[in-house]
Amino acid sequence: MSSDDDAHSSTTASGGREYPTNTLDDTVHQRHRLGILTIAAEARRVEVSYLRDALALTPGNLSRHLTVLEAANLIQIEKGYHGRRPRTWISITQQGRSALAVEINALRELLRRHQQQSEPTV
Repeated sequence: MSSDDDAHSSTTASGGREYPTNTLDDTVHQRHRLGILTIAAEARRVEVSYLRDALALTPGNLSRHLTVLEAANLIQIEKGYHGRRPRTWISITQQGRSALAVEINALRELLRRHQQQSEPTV
């Protein structure tokens, strides 16, 4: 059995292990949305201006990504004031944390498979 056969035998469509990329969610996997969720998971809440600067996004582009994430119930958006200045914060929901964990686990599995394949055989 060749190494190609080994790879295919462990990822069959009829009951074998699912290939890691099959569990990636396009809503989460998009690089800016993945960045938003990752940053949001690191804090109780994040100011939108911080996200804009950290991810180098335009206000309109960031707004669109936040709308997608909010519609998927992955984040909550909170508007308020800091002093007299209007502010917008986001926080990750439990569903968002779960979706992020699935994404990270799939990426870890891809890395594990790649590293295993790249190791020289002795």
